[in-house]
Amino acid sequence: MDRIADLEFFIHLVKQGSLAALAREMHVTPPAITARLAQLEKRLGVRLLNRTTRRISVTHEGEIYLATGERLLVELQELEQTVSSSRAVPKGLLRVNATFGFGRRHIAPAICAFARRYPLVEVQLELTDRAINLADKAYDIGIWFGSVPDSRLVARRIAGNHRLLCAAPAYLRQAGTPQSPRDLSTHQCIVLRESDSVFGTWHFTRGSKQETVKVRGALSTNDGETGVQWALEGFGILMRSEWDVRAHLDAGRLVPVLDDWDLPGADIFAVYPERANLSAKVGAFIDFLTQWFAQQARWEN
Repeated sequence: MDRIADLEFFIHLVKQGSLAALAREMHVTPPAITARLAQLEKRLGVRLLNRTTRRISVTHEGEIYLATGERLLVELQELEQTVSSSRAVPKGLLRVNATFGFGRRHIAPAICAFARRYPLVEVQLELTDRAINLADKAYDIGIWFGSVPDSRLVARRIAGNHRLLCAAPAYLRQAGTPQSPRDLSTHQCIVLRESDSVFGTWHFTRGSKQETVKVRGALSTNDGETGVQWALEGFGILMRSEWDVRAHLDAGRLVPVLDDWDLPGADIFAVYPERANLSAKVGAFIDFLTQWFAQQARWEN
């Protein structure tokens, strides 16, 4: 039997003053009330009431159970009201995780605008070099790229994005332009080590055709902005998300390489632990990001 229901039953019984009165109110027989009380006392291992057919009196143990139980029920009701109100009005602490580059350039400005709209929400943004387990530090939301392998997480797409290869025109004039993925094995490639996946292995698809190439280069880094800077300086071919290089492509400082091949997906998702009821602050932030990037994602064609 549910412990909260047991508490409510006992408190109601004491207020009614007799087994028969509670039976009439609940539209059950007095033996049913007697059996319910006996089951409760058996579970607790103490006698809660002294009773006759006409009246009841509360034992010492029953007084403790009654007084503490009433206080607990009041606190539970207040807790539920607090949680319910937090669903209606976005407020409270919101902990967000994002990667350094995208977090600085796009999530931080979005949070400024979000904070102006929702002043009752306190936002803590923590930037890391890679997407991390949200449960490690009890994050409410993480900003992830590409697929979300953990089935215990819910992912909402907030912006489109894809990865591409690019290089400085000067590099391609000197080294030539690769015509197929396998040509990359003879080129200097700038390798980023941003995840636990095997770095330096690039995967390509075109229709039903797939190719995997192990690339090498004199320079590698775990920082995307550093990789972009090296590409701009002509040190090789770089694989990078469009959000990070679109401005350079539009200005001609970088040019696409093998753009008739597709690279693994890189759409941007707001990820959060699966919950039956999403709090108002989390729901509001995800909705806000979706609207924000619909207007601000200028890297999308």
